[in-house]
Amino acid sequence: MEPDDVTRAEWLLGPGERGNSATRLDRRRPDGKAWSEGNQARPLVHGAVYFRELLAAIRVMRAGDLLLFTDWRGDPDERLAGEGTEIGTVLCRAARRGVVVKGLLWRSHLDSLRFSEEENRHLGEDIEEAGGECLLDMRVRPGGSHHQKLVVLRHPGRPELDVAYVGGIDLCHNRNDDAAHRGDRQSLPMASAYGPHPPWHDIQLALRGPVVGDVEAVFRERWEDPAPLSRSPLTRLRELAHREDTTADRLPPQAPDPEPCGTHAVQLLRTYPNRLLRGYPFAPDGERSIARGYLKALRRARALIYVEDQYLWSPRVVAGFAEALAGRPGLMMIGVVPSVPEQDGRLSLPMNLIGRIKALDELRRAGGDRVAVYGLENHAGTPVYVHAKVCVIDDAWASVGSDNINLRSWTHDSELSCAVVDESLDPRQPRDPGGLGDGARVFARELRLELMREHLDEEGTARQRAAAGPDALCDPATAFDAFAKAADALDAWHARGRRGPRPAGRLRRYVVPDLPVAQRLSAAPLHRALIDPDGRPLRLRRRNAF
Repeated sequence: MEPDDVTRAEWLLGPGERGNSATRLDRRRPDGKAWSEGNQARPLVHGAVYFRELLAAIRVMRAGDLLLFTDWRGDPDERLAGEGTEIGTVLCRAARRGVVVKGLLWRSHLDSLRFSEEENRHLGEDIEEAGGECLLDMRVRPGGSHHQKLVVLRHPGRPELDVAYVGGIDLCHNRNDDAAHRGDRQSLPMASAYGPHPPWHDIQLALRGPVVGDVEAVFRERWEDPAPLSRSPLTRLRELAHREDTTADRLPPQAPDPEPCGTHAVQLLRTYPNRLLRGYPFAPDGERSIARGYLKALRRARALIYVEDQYLWSPRVVAGFAEALAGRPGLMMIGVVPSVPEQDGRLSLPMNLIGRIKALDELRRAGGDRVAVYGLENHAGTPVYVHAKVCVIDDAWASVGSDNINLRSWTHDSELSCAVVDESLDPRQPRDPGGLGDGARVFARELRLELMREHLDEEGTARQRAAAGPDALCDPATAFDAFAKAADALDAWHARGRRGPRPAGRLRRYVVPDLPVAQRLSAAPLHRALIDPDGRPLRLRRRNAF
């Protein structure tokens, strides 16, 4: 085995480690590897960047090409890049010119509960009228959702154009924001602290190479599931009343995977719940490879865990992070999370806070001052809602996907994530932050630096950074201190009443709210039952195993 094969095997799940032998994902390649190699994974930070690229890619599709997508929420009127680029319009135009458009949208709970039932149904209806097909998929555990966000574009005869997009960005309102974080003009209401146009931080990956075939296989497994789209009699009545399409038409045969075009090994990690009564044919006992992938990578962490996450909840999930911190006194962890939960109601706020309070307590008991957690604000002082789902460990392993660090994402909803290990070594010091011989990798390091530079107001151009000398943020300790100094300066400026020039950066120390004991006691069971449920079989729950 080549040295770099050994490194990938140390960081990625090997054959059999996924814990789900029913999926076709790990049987697709003749070399028997549980990941694909020779890919190009490119981070698209911010919805505006992703939406512009997606629009351009769909516009060049022609008759016979294949467009597949899944989503948690789809708003047909959400503009990708100005008037006339509404996502419903763009997908319908593609279908009318002969592109094979197939979509799976989560059916969603009722709009009266602040979900997206009507929006998802309308997007599906528009696509069906244009000649495509979009099904409302409620094949989930009770109280669960389909949370995967993927788009696959295949071009028979032009495989060099094949691309897949995977990450945390839905095709819906609030997502079309950029680095200035002034918010999407098409906004949904959130907690009052975020204002009328909530600033939004998010990320998607653009994938080229053989991994495109893997992402397509994930879609096909769900599409070809013969189970009814819903078991609920009420939902069946709504399907009849709205004359919904409830039967998936046959897809064209899957084309050969695109040729290798880069240096990135990419492994698709997923969550599917242990679905009661009748499981998924491709995951009859569920799948928890996202959890397994994280836990394997965390066992190798030695220098820095960098996380951006919408939730960072659940002591049962952060136990793997805490174990790594407790066992390695040199290991540091940075978390970037929303300063304020998305809902601030009298009942919903404590339910949203209690899981993070307990999780951060556990992390700080394990790592002390080696754990630092921050929120973000834009230059107007408005909190930025962190919707990104990113983790970088020792600049060697990186994960980007739809999954959050909580029990719901690791066990209960459907999720899709990409773990990336680049074969290209980064020559900058420290060349091997973890000290295990793996070396810093270009993709993981550059992803971390791109995100950190934005939060520190150090974006600049590559040429400007090169002219300034070696990038000090490559060093984990320097990066950890830079975040602390920037947040302390901005916090002090706010404490002075915002007098004087505003310090550079967007970081604020995350202050754990003080919930009264009575609220903690009442919120905890509601949090476990409604906000962060457990989708594991009972035998795994008892051992807190995945």
